[in-house]
Amino acid sequence: MDKKYIFSVWKRKTATAKVKLFEWNNESTINWKKVSEYISRKDLFDVVFSPLKLCKVKDSFFFEVEVDWSWISAQSQAIRHGLSKILAWKQETFKKILKSVWFLTRDARIVERKKPGKHKARKSIQWSKR
Repeated sequence: MDKKYIFSVWKRKTATAKVKLFEWNNESTINWKKVSEYISRKDLFDVVFSPLKLCKVKDSFFFEVEVDWSWISAQSQAIRHGLSKILAWKQETFKKILKSVWFLTRDARIVERKKPGKHKARKSIQWSKR
C-alpha cells in the first residue's frame, strides 16, 4: 500500500518538527513512539491535537512527527504549528478557523544571547558605590 502524506517542517524556539499528515485513521506517533508515551502532560497533549480538534477531523487523519531540540513544551507547539499549516494548505475553511485562533502565526521569540561581561543576557555584576 502506497502511503500518501503531506509533509512540512516548522519551528518554535529551537525545536524543529518534521510533520507528515496521512489521510486515514491509525496511531499517531512522535519520534517513533505513541503520542501518549512521548507526551505525558495533559495540557501539552491538548496543544498537539488542538488543530485537529478545532477542524473536527481528529478521527480522519493521523500524523508521524520527528522532533528535535528544545524541551517538550516548545516541541509540542512546533508540532501544533506544523499540523495547522498542513491543514490550512489542505482546505480553505480550515485556514479560516486556524487563523482566527492564531495557530498559523509563527512565534519567533527565542532566548536572548549572553553578552560579554554580564552574568546572563542582561543581568550585571552588582554595582558598589564605594
